[in-house]
Amino acid sequence: AACLKTDTRHVILQRRGWKPKNGDDWRFIAQFEEVAGIIPQGATVFLGTGRQTLDQFSGLKGRRLLCRVIDPPQRPFPFEGGEFVIGRPPFSVEEEVVFFKRENIEWLVVKNAGGERSRSKLDAARMLRLPVVMQKRPKRPESKVVWSVEDCLAWLDA
Repeated sequence: AACLKTDTRHVILQRRGWKPKNGDDWRFIAQFEEVAGIIPQGATVFLGTGRQTLDQFSGLKGRRLLCRVIDPPQRPFPFEGGEFVIGRPPFSVEEEVVFFKRENIEWLVVKNAGGERSRSKLDAARMLRLPVVMQKRPKRPESKVVWSVEDCLAWLDA
């Protein structure tokens, strides 16, 4: 918005969003607060959304919630029923399958971050026939969009 207001040229560098493949069971939402109306009580849920969004899942009472973090947390999980799991990405599809089976994961919740490095959890969910609740990407501002660093550098050179 600032670039448009000041007539400053700009470009958005963004990973391509994920699209479901054959065998995926994805439910799309706009806001994480919608998850409580989708995932049944008693379910075990992997929140693949990062710890920054945890407060948006406080309505998931009655479910077991797992959130993976890279570094040991400084505080306990912010509400009852949740726990942190420590792990450093990237994770292979095989590692995600083992993790999901070991923890009895029944649902996966993610944002449509796109990219290949973190897609393994979605491929593992497909293999295990797990449903995925995916937050849609926010509406992008009017702008030129490039999908790779190389394209961004070429735009800058031009």
